[in-house]
Amino acid sequence: MNILGISALYHDSAACLIRNGEIIAAAQEERFSRIRHDRNLPLSAIEYCLREGKIGKEELDCIVFYDDPFLALDRFCANLAEEAPENHLLLEKSFHSFFGDKLWIHEQLKGIFGEKPGRYGKLLTVPHHFSHAASAFYPSPFEEAAVLTVDGVGEWATTCIFSGEKDGKIKLLRQMNYPHSLGLLYSAITYFCGFKVNSGEYKLMGLAPYGKPVYKDLIRENLVSIKEDGSFTLNMEYFSFQNSTVMCGEKMETLFGGKCRERESNLTQREMDIASSIQCVTEEILLKLAKTAKEITGKKNLTLAGGVALNCVANGKLRESGIFDRIWVQPASGDAGGALGAALYASIHKFQEKRVWKKGQDAQKGSYLGPEYTTEEIRKYLDKEGAIYKVMEEKDLLQYAAKRLAEGAAAGLFRNRMEFGPRALGARSIIADPRRKDAQSKVNMKIKFRESFRPFAPAVLAEKVQEYFDTNGDIADSYMLFTAPVAEKRRLPFDLEKSLSDFEEDMLKVSSVPRSDIPAVTHVDYSARIQCVDGKWNPFFYELLKEFERQTSCAVLVNTSFNVRGEPIVNTPEDAYICFMTTGLDFLIMENCVLEKSEQKEFTGKDRRKQYELD
Repeated sequence: MNILGISALYHDSAACLIRNGEIIAAAQEERFSRIRHDRNLPLSAIEYCLREGKIGKEELDCIVFYDDPFLALDRFCANLAEEAPENHLLLEKSFHSFFGDKLWIHEQLKGIFGEKPGRYGKLLTVPHHFSHAASAFYPSPFEEAAVLTVDGVGEWATTCIFSGEKDGKIKLLRQMNYPHSLGLLYSAITYFCGFKVNSGEYKLMGLAPYGKPVYKDLIRENLVSIKEDGSFTLNMEYFSFQNSTVMCGEKMETLFGGKCRERESNLTQREMDIASSIQCVTEEILLKLAKTAKEITGKKNLTLAGGVALNCVANGKLRESGIFDRIWVQPASGDAGGALGAALYASIHKFQEKRVWKKGQDAQKGSYLGPEYTTEEIRKYLDKEGAIYKVMEEKDLLQYAAKRLAEGAAAGLFRNRMEFGPRALGARSIIADPRRKDAQSKVNMKIKFRESFRPFAPAVLAEKVQEYFDTNGDIADSYMLFTAPVAEKRRLPFDLEKSLSDFEEDMLKVSSVPRSDIPAVTHVDYSARIQCVDGKWNPFFYELLKEFERQTSCAVLVNTSFNVRGEPIVNTPEDAYICFMTTGLDFLIMENCVLEKSEQKEFTGKDRRKQYELD
């Protein structure tokens, strides 16, 4: 069967094609529209999935939506009734979204697929957290597992524990409901600290190691009451997301002794300490939930999805706890991954298809599920633009790229199928030498134009991971979803408190102080968000790491997403070329084509950076 999964009309819309239980294609709409976190119907992503699957719309057997609009409407109306009349602004903002879009999703899809969407004849819907659970369990390497889904809200549910069984079925065992949400708690603090909700949570997590958890008890005593089983309730007196377009207000400001930080203003020790504190509370809740999941399922392994599952620091703590033997996290854990989960859930639960599962392997295909371009297609575009480039045989290209990286050059890497999910994994990446102490500030400030404190991930040869990091290199480490400590033997003395004092909280200077012999990928707490590369799904990236190691004796590269701040990860040759020409990148690899910035003519095209809203 050909089953199309769709997520849309909230944020991070996406489409996914499943054929006989196998993932054929998946992509977020933002990569095509160039609108970060695009919420609109994923028309371009749908078109791509059909093209990749070599089928027409009429050959689809079923179309599945990742959310139940009527359950979501029930929560929306109940919230309106509970909070009226104070919530009139929220009603004005959300009325059309619910009553004009989400409730009539089946009618909107008729405009794309006709009166009967798919041979099954009608649109299927899967409850939001069931979509998350299916996306976590079915592609995982586990025959059976506990499943934990944690996000902001989906219909009513905010946190669920499922059991993934050997027969392929998923059973819901526990559920927590809106407004008591760990995702919304974290987002409220994200908002308070001056970052954008639904994208700034990564920044809050990255900021946390700079601070101390001095507000942890204050948060536990006033904002959230946590029970031993991991269930919790929010003190809604401090939050305003139920009746307003903002997350929190004056009472939160009183609690933390001052106004919410203005966006783009200087970060202070208060924001660092608040970030550290909410990160500790988040980890505490997740650890308790994991213990409960282990107790009530009896499973040895755990899978995770939902937006909170992208908190790689918390994931690392979960793994270190030893509660479960192994943990696997869906690489597209946010709403985009719901398209994948909805399609898989329908395949197995509705149509009784067999789960695609092989012992010791996952079915995510490295998350390389998006579009790719041939060297010939790329050359055609570059010739049209008058770009100066060389076409190299792969062996020569690997040697050249490794040499340039070792010289300190930063490269854009555009090869293979685009990644599905928020992490670039060596297909749409910016790469650099991790040994250089200026690499972090260079890539942050001159290439990505973002905050200097934000850490970078290391891509490391899977067989060499233990030489650099304190981890075994599980298959789950392929996706940058866990942090691990940098190996003790590689660390350099570093006093964060002294550095912050010496540089008066100048994050650029603090982040440039070496902390290990791979300083560009070592965070201030000696942690790193690792990507183990084994070559199965992206052999070129693996061979590049091998060649870089041959030339430098270092089996690690800096790997960050190929984009600038506020921009979705590049998708097409045009996206990659414009990003290359308008940033501080030194050279660009596009399949077998290599471009050096110093050889290019002056760029006269449109600088897209002006169209992107800062995240």
